[in-house]
Amino acid sequence: MTGHDILWRPSAEQVEASNLTRYLRWLENKRNRRFAGYDELWRWSVTDLEAFWGSIADYFAVRFPTPPERVIANRAMPGASWFPGARLNYAEHALGNDGSEPALICRGETGTRREFSRNDLRREVAAARAGLVRLGVKHGDRVVAYLPNDAEAVVAFLATASLGAIWSSCPPEFGVDSVLDRFRQIEPKVLIGVDRYDYNGREYDRGSDLDRIIGSLPTLGAAVVVGAAGGPSASTKGSPRRLSWEELTAHRDVLAFEPVPFDHPLWILYSSGTTGLPKAIVQGHGGILIEHLKQLALHTDLGASDRFFWYTTTGWMMWNYLVSGLLLGTTVVLYDGSPGWPDLLTLYCLADEEAVTCFGVSAPFLMACRAAGLEPGRQFGFEALRAIGSTGAPLPAEGFDWVYEQVKSDVWLGSLSGGTDVCTGFVGPNPLQPVRRGRIQCRSLGAKVEAFDESGRGMTGRVGELVITEPLPSMPLFFWNDDSGERYRESYFDHYSSVWRHGDWIEFDEDGTSVIYGRSDSTLNRGGVRMGTAEFYRAAAELAEVEDCVIVDTGSLDREGKLWLFVVLAEGIALDAALADRIRRHLRTRLSPRHGPDEIRAIPEVPTTLSGKKLEVPIKRILAGEPVEAAVNIGTLKNPKSIAALVATL
Repeated sequence: MTGHDILWRPSAEQVEASNLTRYLRWLENKRNRRFAGYDELWRWSVTDLEAFWGSIADYFAVRFPTPPERVIANRAMPGASWFPGARLNYAEHALGNDGSEPALICRGETGTRREFSRNDLRREVAAARAGLVRLGVKHGDRVVAYLPNDAEAVVAFLATASLGAIWSSCPPEFGVDSVLDRFRQIEPKVLIGVDRYDYNGREYDRGSDLDRIIGSLPTLGAAVVVGAAGGPSASTKGSPRRLSWEELTAHRDVLAFEPVPFDHPLWILYSSGTTGLPKAIVQGHGGILIEHLKQLALHTDLGASDRFFWYTTTGWMMWNYLVSGLLLGTTVVLYDGSPGWPDLLTLYCLADEEAVTCFGVSAPFLMACRAAGLEPGRQFGFEALRAIGSTGAPLPAEGFDWVYEQVKSDVWLGSLSGGTDVCTGFVGPNPLQPVRRGRIQCRSLGAKVEAFDESGRGMTGRVGELVITEPLPSMPLFFWNDDSGERYRESYFDHYSSVWRHGDWIEFDEDGTSVIYGRSDSTLNRGGVRMGTAEFYRAAAELAEVEDCVIVDTGSLDREGKLWLFVVLAEGIALDAALADRIRRHLRTRLSPRHGPDEIRAIPEVPTTLSGKKLEVPIKRILAGEPVEAAVNIGTLKNPKSIAALVATL
């Protein structure tokens, strides 16, 4: 480590006040365990799984109406068995604190603001729970949502979980086919949805789409329609039974929680589905509870005095992660709308006005702010802001620089990388360690993350496959409708025996910091020199003419192919032979002589999923001759026209 690449260090006071320091002291006092530093603590956490995860349950006082027989009965992957015999309920922990302090703050693009105290939230969940009971929802039933990121989604989720029913959600910007690809798989009993939503300064009518969704789910017994900003809805007729949100929550009741087994399904998340039917990923009450307590408290350093925001929709795992802030008594701040309307300062304004202490966004958002020349630190005081979170894609070193130069010089920037598959981060922030330029601070406690070479050997200082060599409690219980487990095994365990292969390139330094280099299935392999796409994008971002790009290598392990670069050019710039040569020379100089693109095409927009991931693999399949409709699920795209515009350049 060199001194010049350190952008932030925790003060002695910050270290002393951190949850991680308190946990270390608890281990010393209650377990007689002392650790010389974080690295030693991490090694213990991934070696003695029984002691570590047992300590997490005890430290956070996890409530077990029926206690576990032990912490882990089987360490095999897949198939690890956690806290056998235990019963608990996630919602009981999320709603365990009463009082008048704010639990939920909901802001909307149209200027709406609603605040719910802890007592308010408990009352709302109790009412929604009673309504679901009247609709016949019981243990194991699926309740699905077609909802924006607003209070009703949180209330309905917690009410569902309190019953031992299973939650799943999609945002209303999803196309009908994308929603049905997900919800048909799991045969829901109740759907809760909206018939309109606001985005980017417009109101979108979703009435006919909602009708199609309801009419295409034969297992539905009822559909609840949430009106704009929680008001009355006009769509209350038809079959299955339709009712308004106000009707669902009309009768108050006592809040209760159904104790369920540790591995009882809590919610169903989905893979992106860009190249086929999305995988329906099932995660459990206990695994999510104990993982999120650990990750949000010890790594993100959240507590009851914090206000936690992450820009997300109900279709991204970060929504679930954000809502789990309630487990720690944290005030959760939601925003429903576009992050760029009326301009890119909108979220910074929200953070300042709501005194957000931990502000989470995607790496592409931060890079877009940098490209736009924003200086939010000059316009807002950010007096409460102590941490910024970044995920969704690798954040390049230049993004780190921009945050410290233009947002806040003494903020803790925590880059996080994990996945929907586990609904958490494998590598991420650490309140006790410095922030190094362009690097993720540490391996998460309990996550035995390694970089493997082709032979399955661990490496330091070189890029390798990101693997997990010991089980995590929040790993999927199973995929829905995958009774044999074959699809689950093929997704993670087909490359290395009994080792989770995540599909990312990662490099670890000796100090435990890391860099993610993009998806390993979209690697640029030129003349035996392998490079992740994230490294390529960092180099391309240095070109003033290039606003965005996507790179695809059509080769394979045994065959050299072409390197295709699709660029979105700055306004007023046209792609000609001179610019193409300048782009190639820059990339060959910055990366390697082998990594100059063979083909360069100008496109109006990079095709991405609704969560902002670039379509590298689907584009590779199209370049190999596969029909667009087979290579890409159009309904999963942020702009369905973007892929057609790209194909038109070929």
